Amino acid sequence: MPRPRKCRRIEGCPRALFFKPHGIPLRELTEVYMPMDGFEALRLSDYEGLGMEDGAERMHVSRHTFGRILADARRTVARALVEGLALYIANDSGLSCAQLYPDRMAAHNKELCMTRIAVTSEGPNLTDRVDPRFGRAGGFVVVDVETMASSYVDNGASQAMSHGAGIQAAENIVNAGAGVLLTGYVGPKAFAALKAGGVKIGQNLDNMTVAEAVDLYNAGKVEFADAPNK
Repeated sequence: MPRPRKCRRIEGCPRALFFKPHGIPLRELTEVYMPMDGFEALRLSDYEGLGMEDGAERMHVSRHTFGRILADARRTVARALVEGLALYIANDSGLSCAQLYPDRMAAHNKELCMTRIAVTSEGPNLTDRVDPRFGRAGGFVVVDVETMASSYVDNGASQAMSHGAGIQAAENIVNAGAGVLLTGYVGPKAFAALKAGGVKIGQNLDNMTVAEAVDLYNAGKVEFADAPNK
């Protein structure tokens, strides 16, 4: 009988989930994946400078397990650099970043992410229509639901991509500090990237304006998805 897997503490979350060599279209690249525990081991050891014992204690794992996770993560990064591959940090736990590191991120999510929502839009205004496409949406209207102040994130770079547009768009949402996405349709890879970034996803919200979608969210009438709908 296999031993039960011990829970691993993740205190940090990547600001970007996807990295690729400059100037090479994503469709021409092979992807390599790093799990969140690999990212955390790298962050603790190579960024914060912790030793094996301290890193293992922070992750709530044994020193041997920490060393193995760290070695695997370093090999993945080295392979991506040497072979010129695309690197995707994947959350295979099924948990959002807020669930993975509640102590450090709860305050941030309360102050920023959960009051800031992004809506796929055909234009920069609240009166513009919701763009049903996520990865190839014209852009995202980012709304602070407490003040209703809004800003616009252009998604033109993702529209021009023949492959990987959804992942790039997901990175744009995470970088905008939004904790909620309202849209029409989301593909599997983009859905996984959004969930890895701690973003809640409301789907099937087309045929309305951005303001109407925000009103539905404020009224508690948006159901968050557990799986992609495209």
